[in-house]
Amino acid sequence: MGKSNDWGGSRGGGDAVYALGLIGAIVYYFQVATSFWLVVLGFFKALVWPAFLVHALLKWLQM
Repeated sequence: MGKSNDWGGSRGGGDAVYALGLIGAIVYYFQVATSFWLVVLGFFKALVWPAFLVHALLKWLQM
């Protein structure tokens, strides 16, 4: 849940963006899995997909 501001509303939509990315990653990894253990691995990879994204970005930027 987002943090509340002084007016009682929440700020940002990062949780929704992460949730949509998580669902998309789960669908992708489940589709390419050819065995039960690749499904399990795909589930855990889907949980940490932002780390893969940042790693690829930093590698592309040569940092």
